[in-house]
Amino acid sequence: MKFPKFRARPASVIACLGLAIAFTSTTAPAAPGETADPAPQPADDDDPAFVDLFDGESLDGWKGDERFWSVDEGTILAHTTEDNRPQGNTFLIWEGGEPGDFELVLEYKIESPAANSGIQIRSADLGDFVVRGYQPDIATAPHITGTFYEERGRGTLAQRGERLRIDEEGRTETETFGDAAELAEAYDQGEWTEFRIRATGPHFLTWINGVLMTDVIDRAPEARSEGILAIQLHAGSPMTMRFRNIRLKMLGQ
Repeated sequence: MKFPKFRARPASVIACLGLAIAFTSTTAPAAPGETADPAPQPADDDDPAFVDLFDGESLDGWKGDERFWSVDEGTILAHTTEDNRPQGNTFLIWEGGEPGDFELVLEYKIESPAANSGIQIRSADLGDFVVRGYQPDIATAPHITGTFYEERGRGTLAQRGERLRIDEEGRTETETFGDAAELAEAYDQGEWTEFRIRATGPHFLTWINGVLMTDVIDRAPEARSEGILAIQLHAGSPMTMRFRNIRLKMLGQ
């Protein structure tokens, strides 16, 4: 199963990709005791319940280290250089609350040879722009983007193309619903790329450009039911990334 490169995202292409992933998903049963959704779908983009979290002009409602975060050309710019880079991972934190059940969508673009970032959800603010919690991951390293990670926690929980179930004792069952390399063909990170995350109870689903990347149910003792949202800027090589069209839909209200 091969996916076309994503330069633009016409509705017809997204629909075809969604059908392809839906077909693949039906071949993989849920872990014992869980009910599988064979064709999970993201919300419609024109759903009026989505609220903009970024006004395109300022970082109002966000907090982060101003040495690395700014607004440029209607986007959030994350930028480090050899002479100006963080000693550790640093985060731009949304100050609007601690969502529990929600769908979050944003677009990102990488403008440097190397980059490492991620989207923090249901996370804890540790102070000094440091965050701990769930992180759907983004990076130029080919195996990272689309994985489901836990910052300052259990590390990588699900690789791209995996369905993970973690029970109340922390025991895990993992199955593969898609090939990681083939799923990576759904995006070109040098172009604007859509990342979408849905969290409902212990269930997390992530899509990139409309293609399902991970499916996680976490019932472990350390699982979090709510927390802050943030964007990561990783320590290390200088990098430049942009983010825009950040929108949040609260669920279950």
